[in-house]
Amino acid sequence: MKKMWNKIVMILFAMTLLAIFTVGCSKKEDKTKSTDANSTQSNEKKEEAGAGEEAKEKTTKEKTIVTVYTGRDSAVLEYIEPLFEEAHPEYDVEFLNMGAQEILERVRGEKENPQGDFWWGGTQAAFEIASSEDLLEVYRPSFADSFPEEYKDAGDRWYGEILLPEVIMYNTDMLTGDDIPKDWEDLLDARYKDQILIRNVLPSGTMRTIYSCMIAKEDASNPEKGYEWLRKLDANTKEYTQDPTNLYLKMTRQEGSLSLWNLQDIMIQKMTNNQPFGYVMPESGAPILVDAVAIVKGAKNLEGAKAFYEFIFNDKIRLDLAENMFQIPAQANIPKEQLPQWIQDLDLRAMEVNWKVIAEKEMEWMTYWDENIKDKN
Repeated sequence: MKKMWNKIVMILFAMTLLAIFTVGCSKKEDKTKSTDANSTQSNEKKEEAGAGEEAKEKTTKEKTIVTVYTGRDSAVLEYIEPLFEEAHPEYDVEFLNMGAQEILERVRGEKENPQGDFWWGGTQAAFEIASSEDLLEVYRPSFADSFPEEYKDAGDRWYGEILLPEVIMYNTDMLTGDDIPKDWEDLLDARYKDQILIRNVLPSGTMRTIYSCMIAKEDASNPEKGYEWLRKLDANTKEYTQDPTNLYLKMTRQEGSLSLWNLQDIMIQKMTNNQPFGYVMPESGAPILVDAVAIVKGAKNLEGAKAFYEFIFNDKIRLDLAENMFQIPAQANIPKEQLPQWIQDLDLRAMEVNWKVIAEKEMEWMTYWDENIKDKN
């Protein structure tokens, strides 16, 4: 009986172990199935995410970057960028903002490996120099015939976009009535000592041109007369500011009441940014720059540069920029009655300037000014 009881106990124990083992295997199998299912779902999600990233990357790759070197006011850039990218979704435009002279030096330095595609904004003198150094691509745009000969390069290397009168700028909160200078010579008056702020000259195409025109106005064949004029201006100059932003800031803070600057940027600051700025069209005339554009020689995105070129000369864009950004179009085919009222009313008095002489002598004259006149009077 005892042996039989022991046998029964052994059988029950064996059956218990078998049951435990069976349940354990079942749970392990369920866990394995669950893990496999989760792994499958995870892989599916990874594949979906990967497909999304791939699609995103593909979309980015489909947009090619158009690199634009420009001296344009930030308000103009903010206006043009979304319009161009909407019209040309295949391109993403990137602006590098700097002075016209800085652009020339950069394009010159990158000649063997161009990093920019399009040069937007600079003096005629700067573009003439760039043309002579073979830095610009030959391209005849669709609108070429709408330009007077004096506003474009005969070899189709650059075209003038706008006309920039260089004028006397003043703070309207500081100067009124007879206190406002009427001509260039008035700036040399002792009453304006430490009232004049000048944007740093050498990096600025605008300032280099104004100063060169002042030298040429005195006597282009004998620059000493012009140098003497600049010495007197330097004596009245309180500070040479780093860039246009600092010029506007210091003028607004009334750290100075006068400057020499271009009409378009003064109007933008006055009308768009509500700055207390006014301008004087000098009685003896204002140098009127042809502010130009060009494609960089060897541009990596040549087709994108061409598309941008054509876009900014679109008739609607030209008129919008004239109305809202105070640009004077260089094209001769725009009827006067279509131009904004401010241009029709503009009393534009042009100074007679030999631009060929300016292009040839500017570097020599400005180097002399920087080394012998600046901050020495």
